[in-house]
Amino acid sequence: MENKIFVGGAGQDYGQPQGLSLNYANRHGLIAGATGTGKTVTLQILAEGFSKAGVPVFLSDIKGDLSGLALAGSETHKLHQAFMDRVTRIGLPDFAYSACPVTFWDLFGEQGHPVRTTVTEMGPLLLSRLLELSEAQEGILNIAFRVADEDGLPLLDLKDLQALLVWIGENRSQLSLRYGNVSTASIGAIQRRLLVLENQGGTRLFGEPALELSDLMRTDENGHGMVNILASDKLMGAPRLYATFLLWLLSELFEELPEVGDPEKPKLVFFFDEAHLLFEDAPKVLVDKVEQVARLIRSKGVGVYFISQNPADIPEDILGQLGNRIQHALRAFTAKDRKNLRLAAETYRENPAFDTETAIREVGVGEAVISMLEKKGIPGMVERTLIRPPGSQLGPITQKDRAAVMAGSAMAGKYDAVKDRKSAFEILKARADAAAKEAEAAEADDIFERQSPAEREYASARRYSGSRVGRSSSRVSRKKDTFATAMSEAVIKELKGTTGRRIVRGILGGLFKNR
Repeated sequence: MENKIFVGGAGQDYGQPQGLSLNYANRHGLIAGATGTGKTVTLQILAEGFSKAGVPVFLSDIKGDLSGLALAGSETHKLHQAFMDRVTRIGLPDFAYSACPVTFWDLFGEQGHPVRTTVTEMGPLLLSRLLELSEAQEGILNIAFRVADEDGLPLLDLKDLQALLVWIGENRSQLSLRYGNVSTASIGAIQRRLLVLENQGGTRLFGEPALELSDLMRTDENGHGMVNILASDKLMGAPRLYATFLLWLLSELFEELPEVGDPEKPKLVFFFDEAHLLFEDAPKVLVDKVEQVARLIRSKGVGVYFISQNPADIPEDILGQLGNRIQHALRAFTAKDRKNLRLAAETYRENPAFDTETAIREVGVGEAVISMLEKKGIPGMVERTLIRPPGSQLGPITQKDRAAVMAGSAMAGKYDAVKDRKSAFEILKARADAAAKEAEAAEADDIFERQSPAEREYASARRYSGSRVGRSSSRVSRKKDTFATAMSEAVIKELKGTTGRRIVRGILGGLFKNR
């Protein structure tokens, strides 16, 4: 199929062959269906197709299955004969097993090259979403970012943000006059959320060197697009972190890429698996931002494909922008399931040859109901389709194979070592140390001014006799104290006091009387 990615073909009781037109691939898409109906394989063959067309791909690997893209399929695989039967049935004469150029990434740096961004690049909106902050706490976070910007305090990692929040707490009176109420309770709540994020491994996300987007948009020596796979099995233990990171990446692409209009093929295709995590309990401002990015990023040449169990997981305003749709089977066991199934069927352009709702319920594993954009971006008539088999390995690769792919990657060594340059933490610490020294010096000067000439002379004599003055106290102490020394100092101290002066007066009075 010219300028198309072949998705599936016809057979008995099936319609026309289906392909995804590359010039409409930046109009976004949806892959939906119940667990075990073939969504992962469909994602895999789309990634293969884009890569062969020279389009880089970014996708998240929830279960580890998509790592198989790095190796070619094998004739020894248990499904080989079934694949060959399907190839014959759908009419795919040039089918051959082949691998894709793959780069593995991992926020934890364990199953792929480390991925980092800075706190500043994440921004207060996404960070508030990640930390699940209230409106008041989000306001404090916005103040922190404003102060950092105005005072030239780079926020690179979490310790920078934590140090800045401490400073804001110490100076809340002055800041409240300018920005409104700065509550210590809100600051404390943010700090506790940051501690939770640390415990989830979030500290590894923030820092330098930060990910360069150009490293996701590469092709290999054969002109094939790089398939960037984010290891997400461990990341799914922190779903907010997972969703926020992918949304940040999408936002960065939107901010940095130039306008290209409607290109012949996308500059990058972004697959968002488990898309419902992005929208669960999301505030309206965040959903609005996703809608804006989805609507405008296609003009940057980026296609976004959401993968979820049910189309109902995607907000209606965003769902309406997804022109290319592959719907695997949906199960309808409850009244809610039947309602969702009916709504899903109503979003397709009807085919008089069959009932769409019935087809969505009845298609088997490896089959789907498909509608792709056609000429002038018009949605095609819905068709029942047999999905083609993948050319790359079906299922995960071994750790040995993964390590070999990482070792041969152009990204090997680029992001491994963490850089900790001077930022807000170091700047604020230096300011605090300087202020402490100034306060200590001022305290020493004040003590000196309040001393009598005799006390100054006494202190000077002790200084030259080997005594020293402690940093945190004005009290003079010897390097080596003895019992006699301690007793004499106690007597001197007592004589300086009111009781001591009474004793002295008594002694002198007695002497005069004796005379």
